Amino acid sequence: MGDVHARDLSVAVAGAGLGGLCLAQGLRRSGFEVDVYERDDGPDARPQGYRLHLDARAGLALEQCLPPGLLALFQATCGLPSRRFTVLSPRLRVLHEVVDASGQDPYAPGTLSTSVHRRTLREVLGTGLADRIHHGRAVTGYAVDGQGVQVRFADGDTARADLLVGADGVHSAVRRQLLPHAVVDDTGGRALYGRTPLTERTRALLPPALLHGFTAVVGGRTGVAAGLVRLREQPPHAAARLAPEARLSPVPDYLMWAVSAQAREFGVSEAALDRADPTTLHTLACRAVRNWHPQLRELVAAADVADTFVAVIRSAEELPAWRPSRVTLLGDAIHAMSPARGSGANTALQDAALLCRVLTERRDDSPAALVAAVGAYEERMRDYGFAAVAASRKAEAETGTGRLASWLLRRLG
Repeated sequence: MGDVHARDLSVAVAGAGLGGLCLAQGLRRSGFEVDVYERDDGPDARPQGYRLHLDARAGLALEQCLPPGLLALFQATCGLPSRRFTVLSPRLRVLHEVVDASGQDPYAPGTLSTSVHRRTLREVLGTGLADRIHHGRAVTGYAVDGQGVQVRFADGDTARADLLVGADGVHSAVRRQLLPHAVVDDTGGRALYGRTPLTERTRALLPPALLHGFTAVVGGRTGVAAGLVRLREQPPHAAARLAPEARLSPVPDYLMWAVSAQAREFGVSEAALDRADPTTLHTLACRAVRNWHPQLRELVAAADVADTFVAVIRSAEELPAWRPSRVTLLGDAIHAMSPARGSGANTALQDAALLCRVLTERRDDSPAALVAAVGAYEERMRDYGFAAVAASRKAEAETGTGRLASWLLRRLG
């Protein structure tokens, strides 16, 4: 493994999230050998979230990394266009409204501006990688030697690769070893996420603003972000038409909502909130909006209780440059950020495309060239990644600690 040809490069990816899977798709498309090691036993082992907003950073990354059929499948299974962003009071009075009059194609890679169902996106990104994704394989560390990287797993097993990429999220084991001085702050913010199926009854409860786009409800120290998920085409139908090898799950229309506040505003300790079961979390969400408009209360109450989960809002502190090596990081593993401005998923996909590109463009086949390529990736990734972290921190600060997290005001639908 000392001197490797460009197309013989073997890459181990820790983590089968959006960034890790996008990287794997790009590397495989370029002819590299890649294995993805995921600690979860399967893609549905724990809550992964519901609705995401993707922009041109994601669009261009997916265009680069996905084969044309899967890119078309992604575009076909995006959400219906969202042309308006509205801020409401708890009594449903319109406080602020932004209408998108750009006329740009919301599904073209360079002008992408659309919602997606996270699970559908993961299923698209995982298509064709079944033999390369290894579930139940938690990466716990590594050792670098003259021949490459020895990847270590929780079960005591090991694997070898030329390059290890830590795409293993905010609690990254790869980051802890590579950059033990890195700090990821718990901002104290919590978001209780839920999903309300759209039935004849719940559709009748939707405020008009929600029919046109993403909506934020500002209620002093607590707020609700909400957005409809209505896909352009049902995933199984789109897969049969565009990529028969893909196995996509159906996604009935639903309303995604998130009740956001500082942990203390929910009336329980941070520790109790973080370990609460879905029934308790749903009860806390209903309590948080108990004095709001009856339609909002009923929409939260009508959610699938078992699908309620809590997200801890974390933010990474900026790091000075480190010496590049055969180990690197992407996504939340290095630049975790609050959901302000909706940059987390977009930045992780941007990382994946950039790393794939610099590895493909290596000038020669020496280990030194590999490390130089990693260094070029890390230099650019630090610039835009930590800029995104800073922007999300600033956005939160503008509304003040303990008030509605600014991502409710800044994230586009």
